[in-house]
Amino acid sequence: MAALLIAGLWYSMTAHGQMPWNLDATYPKHETRAVWVTTLFGLDWPQTKATNEAGRKQQQEELCRMLDKLQEAGINTVILQTRVRGSVIYPSDIEPWDVCLTGKYNGHPGYDPLAFAVEETHRRGMELHAWVVSVPAFKMEVARKMGRKCLLATHPELLKKHEGMYYLDPSMPESATYLASICKEIAQDYDVDGIHLDYIRYPENARKYPDALSYSRMGKGKSKDEWRRDNINRMVKAVHDAVREAKPWVKLSSSPVGKYRDTRRQSSKGWNCYDAVSQDAKRWLREGWQDMLFPMMYFTGEHFYPFVTDWTEGTEGRPVVPGLGIYFLSPGEKDWPLQTVSAQLNVVRRQELGGQAFFRSKFLTDNTKNLYTLLQQTFYACPSLPVPMPWLDNEKPTAPTSPIYNMEKGLCRVHWAASTDNHPEAGVTYNVYAGRTWPVDVTDARNLVATGLRDTTYTFNPFQGLYIAITAMDRCGNESAALQLSEKPDETEALQNRFLTMENEEIQLTGTEIAPRYQITDMAGKNLQTGPWSRHINVAGLKPGIYKLSAVGKQGTTTPVGWFRK
Repeated sequence: MAALLIAGLWYSMTAHGQMPWNLDATYPKHETRAVWVTTLFGLDWPQTKATNEAGRKQQQEELCRMLDKLQEAGINTVILQTRVRGSVIYPSDIEPWDVCLTGKYNGHPGYDPLAFAVEETHRRGMELHAWVVSVPAFKMEVARKMGRKCLLATHPELLKKHEGMYYLDPSMPESATYLASICKEIAQDYDVDGIHLDYIRYPENARKYPDALSYSRMGKGKSKDEWRRDNINRMVKAVHDAVREAKPWVKLSSSPVGKYRDTRRQSSKGWNCYDAVSQDAKRWLREGWQDMLFPMMYFTGEHFYPFVTDWTEGTEGRPVVPGLGIYFLSPGEKDWPLQTVSAQLNVVRRQELGGQAFFRSKFLTDNTKNLYTLLQQTFYACPSLPVPMPWLDNEKPTAPTSPIYNMEKGLCRVHWAASTDNHPEAGVTYNVYAGRTWPVDVTDARNLVATGLRDTTYTFNPFQGLYIAITAMDRCGNESAALQLSEKPDETEALQNRFLTMENEEIQLTGTEIAPRYQITDMAGKNLQTGPWSRHINVAGLKPGIYKLSAVGKQGTTTPVGWFRK
């Protein structure tokens, strides 16, 4: 009831134009912040075809630029479309290359795009989930272009024609086995963090789907709706069993239709996952076949808020990460105001569902209606770690140990002994925290300065009064005890005097001008702000964090003045 009241209040405020840009100043330490990256027709990536060395390089650079922007926005999970429509973006033994890479089906781009994407995503401390379009195959006129690995050539008995498309027929038990083989191939051959099932359902206009003969032969007395849900359940379970066998730490998720069923208070208007397209998505969580859901909640008002609340119920505590239709912000779509999405973000966070996801990447990185700016500067101002999955594994890795320090050009490089985990083949990543008190509080997301590090080294600007802590994290989100890098300070020292005075987002300096200009850098030495020297330096444009103020002389030399925390 409390959740319903919160949702109703927020809906009322948005409907009457009272919703500010952002009301939620909390920064959860664990929150999935995901984005779908569409490769179909190269909508998000790639724009360039890899038909020669220059094209390959440009295609890769496009992806790197996009990942840089997503990282800077605070995204921690990239859902990359890997199986498109019966074709894939990696060298598969089962299906042909997709057309998006080279401009033709079955064209080798000269490198492995999925391997490249996994490496580059991990390099930036983010997870990569392989997005698999499950049931739709391809248009009839495309099949002849796809070559000998085309599903129509290898397993025509698994396909069903419906409204100009071929579909993998859910009524055939072998269809579940086939889909599972693709997902297992990806999980076995690539270091993906998750397998994400899209369109794991019957198509639109499902009442016209031509499976009457199959139902008459295999229905076994069940209603047709129940039989169809069983068929989809079989596919979901088959993928679960195959992936768990390959790598038990790979997270399993899907993107069901955004409304589960009609609620007691709100009708879904005939469009929900349970009745319209045979997705019993909550059961997938209860049975343990899925670790999380990303329901496609591309709606507003009464079509959004009551159904967000409904997703909080009956999911066994597993995360439900609502997918927000940010493409509707575009003037070429529905031209939503930013307020519509900012209100949804706040409600989803308040209800602690597990995070948010955005469809799709280009509308985020293009800063449509200033959404990117809102996330970067406000809603995602502090980093966040993906939601833990204790049902997969609840054993923490060992803590990092044996720190060794080296000074290089004024920077401190710390190296530590690697942690170990009960799944050593899965590996661990490292998170770095910084704070002005010892020991550093590693429960506070505002102290996170680096996440998902793959190496056992970290370089930072050392200064008196800043303390560093490092933790190890396994693939299921279990975090080790912290390695606190500093000795406990003398309690008699006035620690607060080591930091510059801040007031109303301004650094308050005393004395006269000591240099023509100032410079503000982050912990890694990156220059973020410069300007004429002043006794009152405004830092409103900086994200929360710890920064260094230096005086810049006429010859460009810098002299440290002090550190401040915003």
